[in-house]
Amino acid sequence: MITKPRLSFWQIWNMSFGFLGIQFGFALQNANVSRIFQTMGADVENLAIYWLAAPTTGLIIQPIIGYMSDRTWSRIGRRRPYFLVGAILASLALLIMPNSPHLWVAVGMLWILDASINISMEPFRALVADMLPDEQRTLGFAVQSFFIGTGAVIASLLPYILGEYFKISNEGTPENPIPETVELSFYLGAFAYITAVVWTVIKTREYPPEDFKKFYPADSEEHSGFMAGVREFLQDFANIPSTMIRLAFVQFFSWLALFAMWIYTTPAVTSHIFGATDATSQAYNDGANWVGNMFAVYNGFSAIIAFLLPVLAAKTSRKTVHTICLAAGGLGLMSIFYATDKNTLIFSMLGVGIAWASILSMPYAILAGALPENKMGIYMGIFNFFIVIPQITAAAILGYIVKTVFNNEPIYALVIGGISMFVAAALVTIVHDHEKGNKETLSYK
Repeated sequence: MITKPRLSFWQIWNMSFGFLGIQFGFALQNANVSRIFQTMGADVENLAIYWLAAPTTGLIIQPIIGYMSDRTWSRIGRRRPYFLVGAILASLALLIMPNSPHLWVAVGMLWILDASINISMEPFRALVADMLPDEQRTLGFAVQSFFIGTGAVIASLLPYILGEYFKISNEGTPENPIPETVELSFYLGAFAYITAVVWTVIKTREYPPEDFKKFYPADSEEHSGFMAGVREFLQDFANIPSTMIRLAFVQFFSWLALFAMWIYTTPAVTSHIFGATDATSQAYNDGANWVGNMFAVYNGFSAIIAFLLPVLAAKTSRKTVHTICLAAGGLGLMSIFYATDKNTLIFSMLGVGIAWASILSMPYAILAGALPENKMGIYMGIFNFFIVIPQITAAAILGYIVKTVFNNEPIYALVIGGISMFVAAALVTIVHDHEKGNKETLSYK
């Protein structure tokens, strides 16, 4: 078998640059959607239900997109058409969401936005596995984590920067309850999303099908037709590698924690630290902007940590690194409960940033070594099941728990998230990690 050549750092940089734009959309969604919903009249106990559209969409779309991208070849490549279509749709959703006239429209826009991000995102994961030999995949996913962190820092800070330094209004009006800072942030995010993805589309050339047959001659069999595709999907699902199954448990508790954080940090911080009781008050909007700063801190720190993880993994193991990082995230989330002022929340976010850097890279690096090369897209899509199922679980039960057990105090949702992160760290011990060794290389220009 002829193996893939090593790529230069800048080739890896260019092929991952689109994630900068994807994360603009993702970070604006995570930091501001609960704020938009509450501003438009949503109650705390219903926030998780309104968020349910996002993971449900991913559960349906990502395996389909993964399967299709495994079998696509066009003038612009295999994965790149999906980057581009997703970027166009997501950018349109970002332009529309802050102008939603009713709460139900905003919820619908979240559905469209998340679906569009999913169309772009998983083919990007598969692209790293497509293009890089096993020994460079940890670096490839780490570079993606860097762009994810960098994009999220800028996007999360945008409302604060626009209000603090450009003196744009951070208060809504009766006619338009969404602050201008949030509106303009979404417009800038739409521009960044499409621009970054187009950069990757232009700067990256994928291996054509004939090269994949050289790399993996035993895996070159193709099936056509709808029913053949359904049968193949079911067969692939029934034969999920044991490494993916074990990682699924880790992912479940990791993403349950993350979803709790994204939904409830805004109501928790605005009430627990800023003392806001009205979602249209100045105190609430100040607190919501501070949540954007917190999210910028954890994403920025993760961008720095991302480049340290491959070094640490080489000296220890990917499992060891992931365990330690998840435990740091658990400490970070639980410490928010004990925060006494807004500045101490920054230290909590450092732990979350360590966990986020690892969640974005280590599971995928471990998984890629256990998958058949010609099914990277479909299995990356199936792997997303174990990201969205915990999110659906969180949406289904967290609102009820917060309301009935904790008297509608959202800070306790973050405590639950911290405990969940510790459980994920413990479950890393059951995962099998192995690397593929190759000898012969092919020069590709």
